[in-house]
Order: sequence, then structure tokens, then C-alpha cells
Amino acid sequence: MQSTKTLKRHARLVDDMAQAQGVDLEEQILRGKLTVTELEDAVLRCTGCSNPDTCEHWLAAQSGEATQGPDYCRNGQMFQDLKWG
Repeated sequence: MQSTKTLKRHARLVDDMAQAQGVDLEEQILRGKLTVTELEDAVLRCTGCSNPDTCEHWLAAQSGEATQGPDYCRNGQMFQDLKWG
């Protein structure tokens, strides 16, 4: 089981990565395009990343809305589907 600290870090990374791509996860849940379980699964996928520091650096370097996230993002397809679906 993941520690609370790890889960919180990756929940923040998932939210920040979505926002960087113009995806509001709360809005997507309210619209029925994303379930809470799917969001939880996204956070768990993120915890499997071997280098979350890289995501933090990528996020810090963004100055506007990114058309897509980095190739290594384990949730990249989900963000694209939410953005364009």
C-alpha cells in the first residue's frame, strides 16, 4: 500500500498535469466523463512512475496550456481523451 504522502503527491501531479493541458478533472466528473474510480486509478498509475521529479520539472517549465503532456506520462491518453472527447 502507498503511503499517504506518496498518494497526495501523485494526486497533486495528476491534477497539475491535467490543468497544464486544459483539463478540469472536477468538471469532467460533474459532466459524467470521468468517474471518481477512474480518477483514483489515474493517481495509482501515477504512483507507478519511477521519476515523478521529472513531471514536476516539466510542469514548472510550462508557461501556457500544453497541447499534450510528456510522452512518459502514464495518464497521457486519459488526459487527451478528456480534452478532445
